Amino acid sequence: MARNPCDIRILLVAAAVAFIYIQVRLFSTQSSNSHDAGRLAEAEKCESQLHAMIDQVSAQQEKIAALEEMKVRQDEERVQLKILIQDLEKRSLQTLIDKNVVPVAAVVIMACNRPDYLQRTVESILKYQKAVASKFPLFISQDGTNGEVKKKALSYNQITFMQHVDLEPVRTERPGENVAYYKIANHYKWALDELFIKHDFRRVIILEDDMEIAPDFFDYFEAAAKLLDSDKSIMAVSSWNDNGQKQFVYDPKALYRSDFFPGLGWMLTKSTWMELSPKWPKAYWDDWVRLKEVHRDRQFIRPEVCRTYNFGEHGSSMGQFFDQYLKPIKLNDAHIDWNSEDLSYLKEDKFLTKFGKDVASATPVHGSDALLKAHNLDVDVRIQYDNQGDFERIARQFGIFEEWKDGVPRAAYKGVVVFRYKSSRRRIYLVGPDSLRQLGV
Repeated sequence: MARNPCDIRILLVAAAVAFIYIQVRLFSTQSSNSHDAGRLAEAEKCESQLHAMIDQVSAQQEKIAALEEMKVRQDEERVQLKILIQDLEKRSLQTLIDKNVVPVAAVVIMACNRPDYLQRTVESILKYQKAVASKFPLFISQDGTNGEVKKKALSYNQITFMQHVDLEPVRTERPGENVAYYKIANHYKWALDELFIKHDFRRVIILEDDMEIAPDFFDYFEAAAKLLDSDKSIMAVSSWNDNGQKQFVYDPKALYRSDFFPGLGWMLTKSTWMELSPKWPKAYWDDWVRLKEVHRDRQFIRPEVCRTYNFGEHGSSMGQFFDQYLKPIKLNDAHIDWNSEDLSYLKEDKFLTKFGKDVASATPVHGSDALLKAHNLDVDVRIQYDNQGDFERIARQFGIFEEWKDGVPRAAYKGVVVFRYKSSRRRIYLVGPDSLRQLGV
């Protein structure tokens, strides 16, 4: 490690003082009538060691100067490289964006070190993005310096490449934490700042490098963008349903409001990002968005049938929940003309009224054998749970997500989690102790 130049000066002063002291002692020794040969030899030895020390200090100072010069050159090269990347990014963006078309949203794929996953994701997106490329300009944002990922990303002429390189060591807040969650949060903030602030996009859709998209993915988000702009009680639009497994879905047109942020393919506006960016967390960004103090009673739009499929069995979450919840997800394959769909039913007041009526009209089922009773009834049913533990018990019987965040079950709206029974038209409503009051029922 390089020494501070001030430390070098201190060493040299100390060496000079020691040298003067030895010379004085040597002179005194030589002037003495006793001519002590032993003390003279000792002085000569000290003088020799001092010269050796001075030579070492001089050599160390030369090394430090060389290292400082090398650092200056590296800093200059880094600045030039950054300018080059920004220039290439600007040229690429200018080539890809049609100046006569206002983009609906920029689409960014968040990547790191999985080139095979990235290729699968990009190929899925390009299959449907080519027809609407001017409306949905595509970006890959790489975190880190993985050469294979960068090579793969740069091989696509239709995509603008961005690279986030942060060499600062990660400081976790608690011992033993996975630093990947800190790196991911830092990368998200950088990428969204780039797209919203630097490139001034009105909306951004965030995907990850382990996702495939449905054929109507872009039409869905184009229709939802109008709703997102007009209804300020909606914080973001997602393409994901946590309970979107094949056995729990039926209607590809059905959309819902939810108090739980789904993530996994989602769109937000610039105004929302300008609110979130200054207070963005150091880690666990998705759970942070799910906090009530962050979303502040705003909701999220989610589909019944997912418009993204997450195939990422290997990643920072170590395949958590993959086999049980992610692998069986149903990716929509039905053609939906979203431009002709009336989504006004998702407006806050309308949805609250309509959803409340649907829940109230469902047949109530009670008791520990609720699953059996629901199976024997050929109608929509509602089952009340008393608390989180009770919800988890019932959810486990049906096989849906049990997890809560900040007092909200996954996919819930006003404490109600709705899903289809065995891929049929029938709905099961798990209703919280205060849900009917919140729904005005």
